[in-house]
Amino acid sequence: MTPAAPARAPGRPGAARAARRSRYAGRVAVVDVSEELKSLSSTMESIEAVLDLDRTRADIAVLEEQAAAPSLWDNPDEAQKITSRLSHLQAEVRKAEGLRQRIDDLAVLFEMAEEEDDPDTRAEAESEMEAVRKALDEMEVRTLLSGEYDAREALVNIRAEAGGVDAADFAEKLQRMYLRWAEQHGYKTEVYETSYAEEAGIKSTTFAIQAPYSYGTLSVEQGTHRLVRISPFDNQGRRQTSFAGVEVLPVVEQADHVEIDEADLRVDVYRSSGPGGQGVNTTDSAVRITHIPTGIVVSCQNERSQIQNRATAMNVLQAKLLERRRQEEQAKMDALKGDGGNSWGNQMRSYVLHPYQMVKDLRTEHEVGNPEAVFNGEIDGFLEAGIRWRKQREK
Repeated sequence: MTPAAPARAPGRPGAARAARRSRYAGRVAVVDVSEELKSLSSTMESIEAVLDLDRTRADIAVLEEQAAAPSLWDNPDEAQKITSRLSHLQAEVRKAEGLRQRIDDLAVLFEMAEEEDDPDTRAEAESEMEAVRKALDEMEVRTLLSGEYDAREALVNIRAEAGGVDAADFAEKLQRMYLRWAEQHGYKTEVYETSYAEEAGIKSTTFAIQAPYSYGTLSVEQGTHRLVRISPFDNQGRRQTSFAGVEVLPVVEQADHVEIDEADLRVDVYRSSGPGGQGVNTTDSAVRITHIPTGIVVSCQNERSQIQNRATAMNVLQAKLLERRRQEEQAKMDALKGDGGNSWGNQMRSYVLHPYQMVKDLRTEHEVGNPEAVFNGEIDGFLEAGIRWRKQREK
């Protein structure tokens, strides 16, 4: 009788195969991580080259010397520009250096996870890798802002369009959205003028976002915004579609040289309207300036002094004329290129609150399902998609 074969320990072949699969999967994962780290490092090198950190550090040294001058605040406007520019460049360098350090630390973190065979450490490393990838994407967008005026601060003008009181309410929501976005990023803002509607909302508003590259970043917001919702102002609860227009302008600088003939201006003074501090509504300090040749009208009422309001209104007029000149030059270039006059700056985003919840960019197809978050200033995803879309069109 043939003796029975010795019994095998149950499950050992399966365990061995599992161990081999585990070791193989580990090697594949290590290779994938290595390639991903190389890709992140390569992207960071490209960003560093575009940012030209050595030149930026040299600029910081010059600005620090100017900021330390005893006479700095003899000219408050110039002092503000110097300190603001210095703060921005220092933050830019810190951000780039910090991101480079995080990429270097990632390699160490993954190495620790492999050596210790620790799932928790690996999960931490993978989470950090995803965060670094997102931060790189955001910084890469900054390198795409290379237009003539992209580094400027921004003037934003919002006006209610078709839709009656709903449009006025929508315009006010958009104003709050951009101001909240600026607040979240630590950017200083100044509202120059707001014309309030009778029932609710605003007819128009003009405000500045005083941060470098705010024009380049927000310029992709220019165009017509559309809101669909059940109107809170309709007694029958009907769905209403309303529109608001957004215009984004670069703040003018002395080098821009936009000539304005005083004879081409009509200047009106009036009493400020709407909410304001003590004394705001008691004198004819608000100023409205009409540029007769172009029909451009600007106004300012945020200061008590008529002289200050006139100076601010002139700055806004300069910005609008500068943008008009830029658009005329762009139109000539488009005609030479056979662009056909197609513009990306018309209807560009829909905010739908009924029958479903969605905000969608009509140019980039970027969309989110949380309109409330968008109206609270969470628009970075739309800005990034818009900047990338615009850059692609320029190629």
